[in-house]
Amino acid sequence: MARSRSTKPATTPAPGASEERAGSRKIGVLASLWPFMKPYRLLMIGATLALVLTASMSLTLPLAVRRVVDNFRVEDGELLDRYFLAALGIAAILAVGTGVRYALVTRLGERVVADIRKAVFDRVIGMSPEFYERIMTGEVLSRITTDTTLIQSVLGSSVSIALRNMLMFVGGLILMLLTSAKLTGLVLLLIPIVVVPILVLGRRLRVISRENQDWIAASSGNAGEALGAVQTVQAFTHETASRKQFGDMTETSFTVSLRRIRTRAVLTVIVIFLVFTGIVGVLWMGANDVRNGVMTEGVLIQFVIYSVIMAGSVAALSEIWSELQRAAGATERLVELLNAQDSVADPDKPVQLPQPVRGEIRFDDVTFNYPARPDVKALDHMSLTVRPGETVAFVGPSGAGKTTVIQMIQRFYDPDAGGVSLDGVDLRDIDRADFRQHMALVPQDPVIFATSARENIRFGRLDATDSEVEDAARAAAAHSFISALPDGYDSFVGERGVMLSGGQKQRIAIARAILRDAPVLLLDEATSALDAESERAVQGAVDQMRAGRTTLIVAHRLATVKMADRIVVMEAGRIVAQGTHDDLVSQDGLYARLARLQFTDGVAAE
Repeated sequence: MARSRSTKPATTPAPGASEERAGSRKIGVLASLWPFMKPYRLLMIGATLALVLTASMSLTLPLAVRRVVDNFRVEDGELLDRYFLAALGIAAILAVGTGVRYALVTRLGERVVADIRKAVFDRVIGMSPEFYERIMTGEVLSRITTDTTLIQSVLGSSVSIALRNMLMFVGGLILMLLTSAKLTGLVLLLIPIVVVPILVLGRRLRVISRENQDWIAASSGNAGEALGAVQTVQAFTHETASRKQFGDMTETSFTVSLRRIRTRAVLTVIVIFLVFTGIVGVLWMGANDVRNGVMTEGVLIQFVIYSVIMAGSVAALSEIWSELQRAAGATERLVELLNAQDSVADPDKPVQLPQPVRGEIRFDDVTFNYPARPDVKALDHMSLTVRPGETVAFVGPSGAGKTTVIQMIQRFYDPDAGGVSLDGVDLRDIDRADFRQHMALVPQDPVIFATSARENIRFGRLDATDSEVEDAARAAAAHSFISALPDGYDSFVGERGVMLSGGQKQRIAIARAILRDAPVLLLDEATSALDAESERAVQGAVDQMRAGRTTLIVAHRLATVKMADRIVVMEAGRIVAQGTHDDLVSQDGLYARLARLQFTDGVAAE
């Protein structure tokens, strides 16, 4: 079902929540990155030492310049040469230290961002389907890529530059005081004038940056949804509407980014103008002091250099402040994913399943509503026991709850009331990975990955040998068409299996389930995309595979379920009848009505 699209990004807070969200968008959220940086303390220490060294050398250079200027007229050429050599040595140390700092900081940024990406992916890959009802997959991908790129830029560059400029600012200020307290006092009077626009415009920049990232994520989600269903979009000639929708969202993102750019540009202009206006004024007063003999030319030049260093540090910090604001917004969005609470969670003290797993499945008075449809019961006080090794088929009209049964058995959702158990143990008491490994699924829409046919089948059991993969393909009637592909089993099948037909994709999904060799087999419309000949072949494979296994089959085609040990008829989330095919037909209920619709001509069942 297509997701309804909004003209607002999914992460834009509701008006009532704006104050709360604004309060959370502070630079302090960057502290959330510390757990990822902590393991690399040696890198941080090395980068800090290099940072202090380069800052110290930068602050030492004006002292050498002062001595050169004040001793320029001395006749001792050897002394002058030493000053120039000292300045050259300082420059060499500065260059090496800067290179080392860059290497260490960049490596730290890349390493931390790689860890963040892995942590976010590790988190979202295990989230239940309910999570993806609230957020689009494209937006999650945008956070993993775009937002982490912003953080990488900050950690690999901006933070280092900010610390360096803070050191330069503090060191420059101290050395300015030692050089001329009078001129330094005049400079300090300008600081409040510079800081005020940084604080005022910086706060506005933070809000705009977050909104900009929200729209980028929303447009990415929109594009991902459209491209993921590109054949459907084209089949319904929806290209123009999709282009317009994506274009509108992209233009909105661009408009917001223009506001961010204008705000940042205004901030930069104001800060640089005020800072350098102050420097010119101080330089004018210093020139008068030199003319009056109060200070030497070298002292004035030393003070001016420190003033420029300090002014440059303030200007750089104002630039970096906006980068930190954007990174704070990106960090907040990633932290939201890392801290997202899943409605389905593994227990703190999981119970182990009895071994070997027999495959008894029990629904005990289960009631369930999908979060997106809280007023409609998907399952309504359903109770059912499936015995080990039994084949049970679920039939009924669309929306009766058949696929919901399959999802509950895999614990994609938890019941609102009642419980689902495997071999007598409630699924909520077991780690999901522990019981899911004993289940094999063939979904209604087979998922094919962008890799080879062989690896798609091996997805069922990663340690399977090539011969086991091929045996599973033969059992699923897939060996012939796979062998006919250009590279056989090693043929690339395209993204989502675009190079395969619907029936071929479904047979690969069945081969994957056969290879898994699990005690519980779940077939959700497993043969719906097969032609009659392939269905007959696959049905034989399924008959063979279900021997000794607990098998649950969901199907609309009654010919598929006639061989089941028991047929469960569902309607509106309730079980309305159970029995064999013949028993249910004789009862002249819902099943008999469905059977008459499909078997009227006496051919559909064959």
